[in-house]
Amino acid sequence: MKQYPISRDAWFYLAILAFLAVLAYWVWPWLVILPVILFLFISYFFRNPNREIVPDELMLVSPADGVVMDVERVIEDQFLKGESIRVRIFLSLFNVHVNRSPMEGEVVFRSYRPGQMIPAFKSHASEFNEKNYVGIQNKHLQILVTQVTGFVARRIVCWVNKGDRVVKGERYGLIKFGSCSEIFVPTNVEIMVSPGDKVRGGISVIGRVNVE
Repeated sequence: MKQYPISRDAWFYLAILAFLAVLAYWVWPWLVILPVILFLFISYFFRNPNREIVPDELMLVSPADGVVMDVERVIEDQFLKGESIRVRIFLSLFNVHVNRSPMEGEVVFRSYRPGQMIPAFKSHASEFNEKNYVGIQNKHLQILVTQVTGFVARRIVCWVNKGDRVVKGERYGLIKFGSCSEIFVPTNVEIMVSPGDKVRGGISVIGRVNVE
């Protein structure tokens, strides 16, 4: 998929706002201020920067920009089917909202769950909110990444399907207007982030695979 500096998911909104700006100008010039401000905000929110991806295949990179909310051992029953380590990342309105694959591999699992709109920074939001699951597998391990809506976020967009191959750092989706992203990994992965750390999708190393 060809990538643009502003995600294609923003183009519909931008076209409407551009039309409203022209219309507002003809009605009363000062009215143009509001659609122009919204146009600039949407352009900023849906920015889609290129990233230099860490090449080491044993390093797992962050699936999203944001702040690490917690790192804990949990039972993951959707894909990994057992004890795993979950790293939960909160994305504010001002973070890049494009999600990236933490590693190279094949998408072997996809699932979607409708749900509520609890603020994404709440600890129980992952249990009840709308959520999309993507399971990725390569020769070293299987991981699960999720996209979770929040109070403001109202739509999950996912561009990959079961059977697709992804490269590390590849854009696989986005969550519109504030959200949470999670990565579940096996317990033999050495986690290299802590709660409170700021991370960047495709750049920040989340963990290292122990293949010994």
